Amino acid sequence: MLTVGLTGGIASGKSTVAAMFTERGITVVDTDRIAREVVASGQPAVDAIRARFGPAVFNASGELDRAALRRHVFADAEQRRDLEAILHPLIRARTQEELARARGPYAIAAVPLLVETNFGEIVDRVLVVDCPESAQLERLTRRDRIPRPEALAMIAAQADRATRLRAADDVLDNSGTLESVRRQVADLHARYVELATRKKESS
Repeated sequence: MLTVGLTGGIASGKSTVAAMFTERGITVVDTDRIAREVVASGQPAVDAIRARFGPAVFNASGELDRAALRRHVFADAEQRRDLEAILHPLIRARTQEELARARGPYAIAAVPLLVETNFGEIVDRVLVVDCPESAQLERLTRRDRIPRPEALAMIAAQADRATRLRAADDVLDNSGTLESVRRQVADLHARYVELATRKKESS
């Protein structure tokens, strides 16, 4: 099956684009969801996070405080790499399991850090949702209700816009209207169905 990696900077509109593909019957494996699942109470990753980061990133009931953990790792590149070393192998394995169960002409793996990690190895194409950094900043501060410096740090922790665009096979421009995004999704869907058919015929 043709597999497309959907990525983009934080607050670029990936979730909106993913939902539009889902409406067309395409399986979208959301690695953000999987990331939440692997840090749920009782999961092996939780013990590893506690050992590395200590009690400061857990709440009074012993559950992981995702906001506190986020503040830690976005403020320190070494801590961020340590967290990624714990989570990424688990997330990647579950993503591959779900993609293997997908049905339809093609499937999408929505991976925010696809460019920064080795997730690109498990997809056939990379679709980047693109918008100016100024739009990211405005959306992020409004969506997460966080101060501008924290939002800037989160944006800076990811690959920059130029790096993402160099990695792209396809680019969806999300600097305009929702209708514009919908038209681009329709065009990409048609293209992916065609590519999936060719891949199936050649296999």
